[in-house]
Amino acid sequence: MMSTSLDMPTPLIESPQAASVDKSRQAVSRRQRIQDFFFHKITWFFSMLVLVALIGILVSLLANAWPTFSRFGWEFIWRVEWDVANEEFGAAIAIVGTLISAAIALVIAVPLSFGIAVFLTETCPVWLRRPMGTAVELLAAVPSIIYGMFGLFIFAPLFADYGQPALQSTLGQMPLIGPLFGGAMNGIGMLAAGLILSFMVLPFITAVMRDVFAIVPPVLRESAYGLGCTTWEVVRNIVLPYTQKGVIGGIMLGLGRALGETMAVTFVIGNSNRLSASLFAPGTSIASTLANEFGEAQDFHISTLFALGLLLFVITFVVLSAAKIMILRAERAKGLKT
Repeated sequence: MMSTSLDMPTPLIESPQAASVDKSRQAVSRRQRIQDFFFHKITWFFSMLVLVALIGILVSLLANAWPTFSRFGWEFIWRVEWDVANEEFGAAIAIVGTLISAAIALVIAVPLSFGIAVFLTETCPVWLRRPMGTAVELLAAVPSIIYGMFGLFIFAPLFADYGQPALQSTLGQMPLIGPLFGGAMNGIGMLAAGLILSFMVLPFITAVMRDVFAIVPPVLRESAYGLGCTTWEVVRNIVLPYTQKGVIGGIMLGLGRALGETMAVTFVIGNSNRLSASLFAPGTSIASTLANEFGEAQDFHISTLFALGLLLFVITFVVLSAAKIMILRAERAKGLKT
């Protein structure tokens, strides 16, 4: 008689080796989840630490600068008085000096940096590329006080004997811009500070431009040269559009260095709290004012110097924000074209 009972499925028996492999995989997965958890929390902590430090700096500047702004209000920004004895202060002279010296530095340094970076990446012989690149990086490592000493003891006398007379006899005789190159020729002043700053920011901008130019894919360059483009056409139509963000970032890095530079500017700017139409005349900047007066300041004078520091912070923030807006607009325009 045939059996009609249903055959029951036989249970799978897991081998000891398979069980051991499964437990090992679970342990590895658990360890990876724990590592990812701690890695995420540590990186989050470091990111928040930077933000907390930035907020702390801003709050400290605001708290210490509040007596100055509560007394003078927004008028403090465009006041030109700086009388320590009578506690009459204004930031206009320091702000103008900061902006003018930084502008002079960028006007000189950016074209030179661009030319050096193009030479190093496009036309420089292979045997010369590494020594020149190393020399640029070494210039960036020179302390600012060395630039200041060079500016005061070497550059300023030569500039007074040869540079300023040549500028006064040429550009000083031209309409409109002639007054900028008039006055006493003693080698120090706003123009000298701008020139020294250009020496300082040039290696930073050059190094960034050289690095971003070097990452352009060789196939793009080779294709352009294959179509018969000249070196300048390749740089203008291929290299610059591809590295636009990096170029702007390098310029902003140099501008940030120029705005906040202290010792080198203090040596050669003249440290005079007065405005003049001549670039040869001595002036001052926010950083040099802080360096010269913070050690001897007391009471309300200290609050005024903190207010200058807050204004420098705001100027730097506005400059970086403007650079970011420029990049976003360029990307948007590029997207519309495509």
